[in-house]
Amino acid sequence: MFIIPAIDIIDGKCVRLTQGDYAQKKIYNEQPLEVAKKLEDFGIKRLHLVDLDGAKQKKIVNINVLQSIAAHTSLHIDFGGGIQSDYDIELAFNSGARQVTAGSIAIKNPTLVESWINQYGHEKIILGADTRMGTIAISGWQENTETSVFELLQQYISKGLHYCICTDVTKDGLLQGPSFDLYSQILQRFPKLKLIASGGVSSIEDVEKLNDMGLYGVIIGKAFYEGKIKLQELSKFLH
Repeated sequence: MFIIPAIDIIDGKCVRLTQGDYAQKKIYNEQPLEVAKKLEDFGIKRLHLVDLDGAKQKKIVNINVLQSIAAHTSLHIDFGGGIQSDYDIELAFNSGARQVTAGSIAIKNPTLVESWINQYGHEKIILGADTRMGTIAISGWQENTETSVFELLQQYISKGLHYCICTDVTKDGLLQGPSFDLYSQILQRFPKLKLIASGGVSSIEDVEKLNDMGLYGVIIGKAFYEGKIKLQELSKFLH
């Protein structure tokens, strides 16, 4: 299982929100590149980089952070936040993203996202499925939809999708454990899906349980920044 630390960006700084609330913002480092280099030095291979300003403004804003981390590390970066158009996705890939996460746009414009899967290939596109009580939440979790996470996955897997980051919004940033039941149900329905858990991971025990369940990857955010999970504890997962 891949360990994928998250760097969330507002105003060029590394921050964390609680349950997607921009009013509950905590700045952890004003230099995201410093964080990325520290992770790489320890043996981390992958990074989940989110442009929170972009998610809000519906266009990429903090492209310079992506360019900087891509230029000065060899981390495999998946980039999300504000990717709403052909221009945005091309900019992300040209700036060093190895994969791109399609979140709200996957609900609002499925034809466009399907065209990206066809154009760039299934290895390049990750579905960002943010769920609240089993249905999809979009636009920085400000809007709820009627679409279930299973419907959305079925729709995209039938179009060739291989990767999904699934975040339980109700768990995010609370350090109370991830949605094991939800992930188990998804993997039972879609056993070939490369499922990446996100939200609520709070201890090395959570990471070990997700690994035992057969997840492809786990995104670790606040637990890493708050010292709940030490890099040393993760060393057995690094490959």
